[in-house]
Amino acid sequence: MRLSVKVMVYAAGVTLIFAFGVVGTYILGQYSNFNVHINSLLDAAYFTIITLTTVGYGDIYPITAIGKLFVMILIVIGLGTMLSAITVFSSDIVNSRLDRIAGKITALERRFLRNHIVLVGTDVVNMHIAQRLKRDKARFIMVTYDKEVAEQLREQGYNAYVADETNEREMRKFELQRAKSIIVDMHEKSKIVYAILVIRNMAKNTKMTAIVHSDEEARNVKSLNANVSVMNPSEIASQILTKRLMAG
Repeated sequence: MRLSVKVMVYAAGVTLIFAFGVVGTYILGQYSNFNVHINSLLDAAYFTIITLTTVGYGDIYPITAIGKLFVMILIVIGLGTMLSAITVFSSDIVNSRLDRIAGKITALERRFLRNHIVLVGTDVVNMHIAQRLKRDKARFIMVTYDKEVAEQLREQGYNAYVADETNEREMRKFELQRAKSIIVDMHEKSKIVYAILVIRNMAKNTKMTAIVHSDEEARNVKSLNANVSVMNPSEIASQILTKRLMAG
């Protein structure tokens, strides 16, 4: 179960316990089951909170058997739920912070990933693209296997995460199937084919572009028949320069 779901479940549990305590206290308080007459929901909420938090000022307490039984049930069920909820909430916060420190994406961040651009790898082209996307305030994330690079990028204000680009389990966290576009530009060119295969398996209909720097890399990517656009910046630059030289 994802942590965000656990948090919602325990939040609902705490809410139900609180409602049970308030309603029960209010009803029983109308019939002299407490040392004072409880004639408002505010007083009922006050008693419920001080009971569940074990403060127990002693200004309100049960005096009948049914009143005492109700309070015992509230304490046993309520304290267990409260302690479990606090544990889960604390764990969620701590794990989220640890994930951020380790460059991992959190469950909350994943929920907001939709129609985003994913830059897989941090080679030259993706770095230039990232600068332009950041300037234009576009929705995008960066994924790299290099923890130090990811940390440096986060310090510069980029949403950069650490993951093995060829590991489907790790890449699945970035909701690639909901991405607007994916651009693969990796330092380790030997891994680009494996990364494309993994990504395409998860995001069959997402537009994807592979940045290559040699004819051999281009042939390898095209041989996959994975519906991936292939771009060779060096070749494009040489064509432009050649035309200018010939024109001059």
